[in-house]
Amino acid sequence: MTEEQLAVARAHVDWHMERYGYDKANVTFRHGVIEDLASMGIADASVDVCVSNCVLNLSPDKAQVLKEIFRVLKPGGELYFSDVFCDRRLPGALREDQEVLGECLGGALYIEDVRRLLAELGCKDYRIMEQTEIQITDEAIAAKVGLARFFSLTLRCFKLPELEDRCEDFGQFATYLGTLDPVSFELDQGHQFEAGRARAVCGNTAAMLTHTRFAPHFSVTGDTSVHYGLFGSSGVLVSSPHTIGSTFGACC
Repeated sequence: MTEEQLAVARAHVDWHMERYGYDKANVTFRHGVIEDLASMGIADASVDVCVSNCVLNLSPDKAQVLKEIFRVLKPGGELYFSDVFCDRRLPGALREDQEVLGECLGGALYIEDVRRLLAELGCKDYRIMEQTEIQITDEAIAAKVGLARFFSLTLRCFKLPELEDRCEDFGQFATYLGTLDPVSFELDQGHQFEAGRARAVCGNTAAMLTHTRFAPHFSVTGDTSVHYGLFGSSGVLVSSPHTIGSTFGACC
């Protein structure tokens, strides 16, 4: 965003206050770089939710962006973002190709690197909200990227240090109280809760429903004092559920 764009946004604050019935503005606009949120006066553990739409893709230092986001998130806070991901690390020539960059492909994040970065920041289990493979119809671009596959993903990532890297079974159940949508609530693409109906959940899902902004809307029974193994497991250890191209990020 440029200062000129922000000036336009600020000029319309009063209109939105009047339109939605606010006595005072509930939004502020700050100019800076996402790799250094402190320079804009955003303090540690001060943010409930961070929303991003294809911005991380543009940063040359994605690890620093994620580090800053998790610094400013409150405990139980959430990063909810959409971006372009790839099933492999792209070579330097592609990452610097202006045509490929212009299509938001050159800056695509390798999904396994994102998983590792999030895990280092304490988010060992992210969830997928939406997943669509990007079809490359431009023959010149297709020739450059070869067999690399690109995906548009929307991720939900909570700042919850207690999350584990696998879905573990502690005999817990969660019931949606119907206080948001009266019919159902979707935590991620693998977890839709029907109002009033108890559903078995893994320890990670239970934490996401009890230690975040969703806590008032759920009743969760059980704790983590007794462990029953991997959630939904037949006793056979399996590889990580985060496999791009499949329905992943929803292991229970």
